[in-house]
Amino acid sequence: MRTFGVEEELLLIDPRTGAPLALSPQALSNAPAVGDGPELDYEIQQEMIETQSRPHLLTTDLLADVAAGRALADSMVRPLGGRAVALAASPFRFRPHPTRNPRYDEMVQRYGVTAWRTLACGLHVHVAIESREEGVAVLDRIRNWLPVLLALSANSPYADGADTGYASFRFTAWHQWQSAGPTDVFGSVEAYDEFEEELVATEVIMDAGMLYFDARLSHKRPTVEVRITDVCLDPRDTVVLAALVRALVDTAASEAKAGVPPVRMSSAALRLAAWQASLTGVTGRLPHPQHGHGTNTTDSIAALLDHVRPTLIANGDLDDVVDGLQRILARGGGAGDQRRAFARRGALLDVIDDAVAITHSLGAGAGESTLSAI
Repeated sequence: MRTFGVEEELLLIDPRTGAPLALSPQALSNAPAVGDGPELDYEIQQEMIETQSRPHLLTTDLLADVAAGRALADSMVRPLGGRAVALAASPFRFRPHPTRNPRYDEMVQRYGVTAWRTLACGLHVHVAIESREEGVAVLDRIRNWLPVLLALSANSPYADGADTGYASFRFTAWHQWQSAGPTDVFGSVEAYDEFEEELVATEVIMDAGMLYFDARLSHKRPTVEVRITDVCLDPRDTVVLAALVRALVDTAASEAKAGVPPVRMSSAALRLAAWQASLTGVTGRLPHPQHGHGTNTTDSIAALLDHVRPTLIANGDLDDVVDGLQRILARGGGAGDQRRAFARRGALLDVIDDAVAITHSLGAGAGESTLSAI
């Protein structure tokens, strides 16, 4: 069984007003030394903080780390008057404060408003691979499924004080960055490396760390990193998405060994599919991941589940994932949660109040007893 882990980007807010707060430098300066648990790190905006789980084999252990990471981030900002909340975009209008370090300073200088205004909180799932060769084969075979994951994660309908009409407005904000989006089928490590080198050589991006593909080989770990998804409001949804990503990686690796070719869907078609997923989330239509024709999103989700079912069974994740998918569809995901909260009184503060509660619904130390709730 492959190990997997997640990085979650959390928004730091004033729970009284809903306004984002630039607290990460002060909070992280007070963070405890790294121990046996999740870690915290800076993001490009001071109104964000990143949690990093450890690699795990079991979903129960990953869920515990997700809950503990959220609780740790929250504990660092609460003494400063803030809360850490799993919202993929700020419902309230504000101007972010870029984190001051040499890398981010250069990004602000070079990329203007994209660097100093974009605040987009994502979920990154890492799954272990045996080699870079296997990793490229996996990237080639999971690319057509990634818009379905975006639809399942969609958690940013509100921005700048209004309903944007999108389920994931983060997707639109994030795609202001030059290299964000899908990639073509590579076919080999050599082709993948040449592609990275070609983009870096343009000098439009600073380095390979700015290759913000929907999925990529990690430059820091021996993993495939899936980056297309919103941070999930409910921590249980995070683990469902992670289990699906691991199952996709397992299935793709097995297909590659068996000589099954990748689905030859163009990057342009995949970009349209991701855009549609960001617009309607789980409640509308979505190009089918196996043939690209328009269909109901539920049909695309069912196709994903059928595609990875044998691997989910082998990993012991099938029942939890099926229950989790049913819960996401019933709620409309994080976007549905936010819109229901707003509908009570037409107040964005109700969105904030519910988001804080759901973000920390499991509390630190969540484990096997809570996973059955997925």
